[in-house]
Amino acid sequence: MSDKTSRSATVTRKTNETELEVFLQLDNVPGVDQQVIEVSTGIGFLDHMYHALAKHGGMSLTMKCKGDLWIDDHHTAEDSALALGEAFKKALGERKGIKRYGTGFAPLDEALARAVVDISSRPFCVTELGLRREKIGELSTEMIPHILHSFAIASGVTMHVDVLRGENDHHRAESAFKALALAIKQAVERTGGNDVPSTKGVL
Repeated sequence: MSDKTSRSATVTRKTNETELEVFLQLDNVPGVDQQVIEVSTGIGFLDHMYHALAKHGGMSLTMKCKGDLWIDDHHTAEDSALALGEAFKKALGERKGIKRYGTGFAPLDEALARAVVDISSRPFCVTELGLRREKIGELSTEMIPHILHSFAIASGVTMHVDVLRGENDHHRAESAFKALALAIKQAVERTGGNDVPSTKGVL
């Protein structure tokens, strides 16, 4: 890797409903580092969203999930987001020398999404995605805001994710994850210093 202190973490999570292993690395320099993204949750569209999040967030992500999909998609979607959030929190480590705030806008054809994040240690999530279909692929659309909320809670991040326009629900959802990726990438960027980006002196 180009940075010997590259931030990474591995999380394993096992319950009666899901079994998860997640490896996340925050730092990948395009053209220098090899970005590795391998996601397998058993839900194709969920894999697609996590892949977009990692790709455009400049992160390497390996996620393997075995869940009780014979029941429905809820436990797999929720638990994978919780595990990813936990890995993000661990990989970030002490919240010093980062920009803290990030904003991302991402279009996908007719859809446009905006995401704003604060690496605050005060988890909160507001989403306005405007999804209308019951499912996208095998992922229930009601689970998409829940995935974002679960990630925010586990990672200790404040997130506001809004789809500003769009007619196609696939496009709306994907633009939301891409906007979030860009916002996260900006927020975790190192400043070169070692200060805590807060008037409180701690995050």
